[in-house]
This record gives sequence, structure tokens and C-alpha cells, in this order.
Amino acid sequence: MLHIEHNKQNHIPWNKGKITGQKPPLKLNEVWAIRIRLQIADKKRDLALFNLALDSKLRSCDLVKLKVSDVAHGTRIAKRSTIMQMKTKKPVQFEITKQTRDSLLDLIKSQNLSDIDYLFKSRFHQSDHITTRQYARLLKNWLIDIGLDPYEYATHSIRRTKVSMIYKQTKNIRAIQLLLGHSNLESTVRYLGVELDDALDVAENTEI
Repeated sequence: MLHIEHNKQNHIPWNKGKITGQKPPLKLNEVWAIRIRLQIADKKRDLALFNLALDSKLRSCDLVKLKVSDVAHGTRIAKRSTIMQMKTKKPVQFEITKQTRDSLLDLIKSQNLSDIDYLFKSRFHQSDHITTRQYARLLKNWLIDIGLDPYEYATHSIRRTKVSMIYKQTKNIRAIQLLLGHSNLESTVRYLGVELDDALDVAENTEI
């Protein structure tokens, strides 16, 4: 019994010193800071991964398994794509903006990828594509490079970034639901934390 109590006293919680709960999305200036650094370093795979992660708003398990055929038709990168989500088993459609299309095409050409190849190849022989853990590690490095605390963010921060910006501009929660592929609106509200954000906006603009 004494041994157990001693272990409890010396046990350090896994989340000690870390921020838990909903991770914040990136801000626009932070997105561009990461993007520019990847461009300067000529990291074609990382740049294409970052850009497509922002556009697609996919969970990391779906993002890392994308193939060339999911985003390209021959030598042309599609402006939109539809994939089946692993978690929900439901299709979700996403846009592919011009700068993302350019970075994807650059990646495909530089690595001479075919339609059946994974877009984001792993540099390790154990896997044909990067793993979700590798993606998380890449994100950590990107955040550190621009002076952000990586423990405040997660891959879901990237998933939330564009939809958070869209919501702030439009307040169209239904559109966000469709973009994220959520089955119900309540899930989207919880995911974005929009009720809290809106409440705080009202509070900040109310003087007493």
C-alpha cells in the first residue's frame, strides 16, 4: 500500500504543463509564415502537404493516405475532390485552390509520381506513405520554426484553420458542417466552439 502511494505521489500526469481541450486554429499570418519558410527551404512534399491539409480540412488519417488519383486527372490537378472518410464512412468534398494545385503539381513532377502512388511518401521503408505520427511531427517542426509553442496546437488545428476563417467571415455554420463532413450541426458547433466565440465577441463589445 505504501509503495502504491509513493508511486502516486511521484507520478507526473501526461498533460502536465500542456494545454488540453480544443486546440486553436492557425491565424492567417501564421499560415503564411509557415508557407514561406517551406517555399524558401524548397520542401516540396511538406509545402504540398501543408497546403492540401488547409484546403481539404481532412482528418490526418485521411490526409496521409491520399493518392495522386484523388487530386489529379492525368497531368491536371482537379479544382475539387471527393473522398470517403475513414471515421464516418461518408464522402466529403473539398476545394483545391490554385496555390495548392501548383504545389501538388510541383511535388508530383519532382517525384515522378504515378496515379496509383501515394502523394506524401514516407522516407522510411516501413510505410508507403507518411503516418499520422510523422505528420504530427512535421507540424511540430513547422510551428517551432515560426516561434509557436507546438504543445498548444495539433493536427486538428490545421483542420480547423480554414473553416474558422470562413465562419468568422460568413457565420454560416451549415456551410462549415458540409465542409467538415459532419453528420449533424451540433457536432460542428462543438468542434468550432462558435457559441463561446460569439458569446465572447458580444461580451467584449458590451460596456457596463
